[in-house]
Amino acid sequence: MSKNYVVGFPRIGEKRELKKVLENFWAKKVAFEDVKQVASELKKRHWNYQKDAGIAFISSNDFSLYDNMLDTSIMLNAVPPRFQTLKDETLYFAMARGNKDAVAMEMTKWFNTNYHYIVPELSLEDEYKLNATKIINEYKEAKSIGIQTKINIIGPITYLGLSKRSDGGDTYALLEKVLKVYEALLAEIATLDDAITVQIDEPIFAKDNETKVLSLIKPTYDRLAQVSQKINIVVSTYFEHSTEATKILLHTPIWGIGLDFLYGKENLESLQIISKSDKKLIAGVVDGRNIWKNDIQKTIKLLDEITLHVDKEQMIVASSCSLLHTPFTLEYETQMNAEIKNWLAYSKEKLDEITLLTKLFFQETLTDEENRQFQKNIQANESRKTSSLIHDKTVQTRVQNITKRERAEKYEQRIIVQKELLKYDDLATTTIGSFPQTKELRKLRRDFKNKLISLEDYETGIKAYIDKCVAFQEECGLDILVHGEPERNDMVEYFGEQLKGYGFSQNGWVQSYGSRCVKPPFIYGDVSRPQPMTLAWTTYAQSKTKKIMKGMLTGPVTILNWSFVRDDKARSDVSEQIALAINDEINDLQNAGIQIIQVDEAAFKEGYPLREAKIKEYERWAVRDFKLSVASAFEKTQIHTHMCYSEFNDIIGTIEAMDADVISIETARSGNELLKIFADVGYKQEVGPGVYDIHSPRIPSVEEILKQIKLLLEVLPKKQLWINPDCGLKTRTYSEIKPSLENMVKAVSIVKAQLQ
Repeated sequence: MSKNYVVGFPRIGEKRELKKVLENFWAKKVAFEDVKQVASELKKRHWNYQKDAGIAFISSNDFSLYDNMLDTSIMLNAVPPRFQTLKDETLYFAMARGNKDAVAMEMTKWFNTNYHYIVPELSLEDEYKLNATKIINEYKEAKSIGIQTKINIIGPITYLGLSKRSDGGDTYALLEKVLKVYEALLAEIATLDDAITVQIDEPIFAKDNETKVLSLIKPTYDRLAQVSQKINIVVSTYFEHSTEATKILLHTPIWGIGLDFLYGKENLESLQIISKSDKKLIAGVVDGRNIWKNDIQKTIKLLDEITLHVDKEQMIVASSCSLLHTPFTLEYETQMNAEIKNWLAYSKEKLDEITLLTKLFFQETLTDEENRQFQKNIQANESRKTSSLIHDKTVQTRVQNITKRERAEKYEQRIIVQKELLKYDDLATTTIGSFPQTKELRKLRRDFKNKLISLEDYETGIKAYIDKCVAFQEECGLDILVHGEPERNDMVEYFGEQLKGYGFSQNGWVQSYGSRCVKPPFIYGDVSRPQPMTLAWTTYAQSKTKKIMKGMLTGPVTILNWSFVRDDKARSDVSEQIALAINDEINDLQNAGIQIIQVDEAAFKEGYPLREAKIKEYERWAVRDFKLSVASAFEKTQIHTHMCYSEFNDIIGTIEAMDADVISIETARSGNELLKIFADVGYKQEVGPGVYDIHSPRIPSVEEILKQIKLLLEVLPKKQLWINPDCGLKTRTYSEIKPSLENMVKAVSIVKAQLQ
């Protein structure tokens, strides 16, 4: 059967094998040969899983030791000057993570997902040349075990569209130089076999693109599709619809087009023109971004709707996007509620769904086991509609009766009261919240979860960490302290475990960047807060210091965007329920004497729809729910928020509307460029731009931070600025953060002396 297709597969391993060997390699505990060995084992295992499930189009080169965009930069020899004396794995990981001599390349979100990519740095002086070693070797690896793969590559238009030029120029001006390397790559691929499918990922086509960008599509794909008759090119888009690009691509000699019919339902509008072409339609109908069991009956109806325009023989059943964004397998979920588990499908289970759908759609004979699976699928989807685990009338009634949706006092009034009460200086120093998650701390939590130690022993261990963390911050000289979050495995999962309507997994890990994995909770029902979630640890920490202790919460939009969200209710309705739970927590914290509360919205921007037409509605309810979450705050309670890796130019008005008293943002990898927009619009609230990058293990010098602070002062006055690292410190070690924070505090003291 050659009628089904997986866009891409997770690579971190079902037990995070790649993460573990990478981190051991970076810690110099193993050699790079060990990394290569684990990578080889994972690739073969993943190819065989797909083959055994009956998948026809299986990918190679979807695997990466860090990131596929970084791999593409290596393939093109697009290496920034500061790394050009390095080679091989030293070069590769330095570009991603930095080293003692050079800061890492910028990292940002992959469209509106929680995956991060390494942003290419390009210049007019670049000399691009082909390095196809990884791509060719992976194809041969798969062939050696009897699997002929399709080869996945990032498309040239997406690659350039997501890059930045060191001189600020137009990255698309480099297309001709880059295209020559792509042509050379395809020519080399053509030597591998008599017929090869190459999947060229162009997710940027799912955005609102200017005419200038759209005008590049036909000449680009006319050229690439003509390199060799041995190559069948599939241009794959996902996460939204790509109607404008589809119309152009159909007039090029490509073999097929991959479209997402779940998150880009508007792609249905392209069916008539597809039907008039000879292109294969790779129909993305199994969700690559969420964990709910496919409703096979509903999906067959969708596929049948497509066949009203497109001939069935022209169609291939596929995942909506790469399965990279979902956990690996349900096989290790031994503690999950059986009823809830029956509603779920992780990546490996989705392979079986794709095969079952394919057989049903193309009316092939099912085995007895496949018939049983089909009936189980029908029953599971029916049970979700009525389960008492999902539907909570109390929550629904409370939402309907909300009366206070935002703080009563204006910022200008609040900040006067807060500064009088809190008495912090200009350029106040703090951190974003989390402190290093030590091996001992993770063991403590794991032992408690596995019931190997008592509650008393667990609480004693957490308190001991908080004691050390508070003393550590006082020793570093920070002004506003945090408790370090030792009780939290993850900033969203921790809250999910305490909210009704949330589920969590033992092994539902998803790659965020490099070796960093997150284990998102999932929202299966109406959400409420049975009891306080952070009160005990925050008030304990405050009791250990005379300095101000920040309460640390995750905001409703981030909890939503970093969770797998139920698909039977509007996301906006789910967000509103979470906001009420956070509202209750803030009220408890401030009544217990916590004067500053940070409500992180790290994932606010990544939830944005890719299309302009859908953005206003998202902003409406996202702002509504942040304001609802903090509506219980007293005038004197200072509300902070934190945002990650965002371009703020297009959302600065939205940030203002959120009405937080202080916002901290990640700017360390981009100088003061991101901050300029705050000055341009006359932003009134206080801002904490990150002065050093915590995603790199390097320790910034006093001089480096001093320079960064002076850049910030060129944009905003000192009375408006806070000084902090650019994100939480949980992934770093104490040996890294102690000198970094001490250097930060010292740099602030130097600046203050100079400004007097």
